[in-house]
Amino acid sequence: MSLQNLPDDESSTAAPPKPARARRKSGAARPLPSASISEFDGVRYLHLGETPWVQGAMRLRKPRALELDYVQRMMVWLLLRDPDTLDDTRVVQLGLGAAALTRFCHTELGLQTTTVELNPQVIAACRQWFRLPANDERLNVVEADAAAWVVDPAHHGSADVLSIDLYDHQAAAPVLDDEAFYRDCHAVLAEGGVLVVNLFGRNASFARSARRIEAAFAPGGGQVLMLAPTDEGNTIVVALKGGQRPDDAVLRERAVRVTERCGLKAVRWLGLIGPLPAQRRKAATVAATPVVDAADTAG
Repeated sequence: MSLQNLPDDESSTAAPPKPARARRKSGAARPLPSASISEFDGVRYLHLGETPWVQGAMRLRKPRALELDYVQRMMVWLLLRDPDTLDDTRVVQLGLGAAALTRFCHTELGLQTTTVELNPQVIAACRQWFRLPANDERLNVVEADAAAWVVDPAHHGSADVLSIDLYDHQAAAPVLDDEAFYRDCHAVLAEGGVLVVNLFGRNASFARSARRIEAAFAPGGGQVLMLAPTDEGNTIVVALKGGQRPDDAVLRERAVRVTERCGLKAVRWLGLIGPLPAQRRKAATVAATPVVDAADTAG
């Protein structure tokens, strides 16, 4: 369904989209796909181009909630930050999707939130159909290339949390995914900051992506972790800039507080967090040398 002919109600009988994988595009001088939406069983979905892959979702009767499991898990950074200083957290998101994370961080948590989105149609769709607020003193949705945004020295050290969800309309592999990009992301984070990246964990590109993140963060003393994949295969990779994972007691105490404050099922995340498996890192080293994927040449 196009943006122009979708009624603003739940009357659509469109078939359910394919399960959520990942997201979108950025960082390339190629034609941008059109944004379209569908609805099924009370949930509105965002798509790019003529594909069924889901780029984001919003339940019409609970628009403030995080509908997709992988999007909920991208909030795992809440367990890695001191909850007593949460109100001062500066969040930057690369890739708007259906604006779920942006709405949640800005509206529910009241945080300073910057979102970088290349496709103006996605921004327009989110403002019209996914309840994305207008920019204000705490919200800045920027139409820009994420690759150019992170390399700009003016943005270095500007984020305490950097969330990345950058898949194109085919959801095949991250569009921005080379080691230089992740080094720029490292520079955008303040000391002690947290990087959160959505990767499609059952795709062959996962090992390469995880290796690149680790190469950018581990030399500075940071730790790279991951959550177990969702049923759809989305794997959240988390990297700490100059810090290590808190101990289990601290994580559990924070998970309880996050559940009470945000309504997220954060306690469930405790059993999902772990290090990158050694075999994945080994496979990445072997595969990365001869292979140059589309993401490597996108920027």
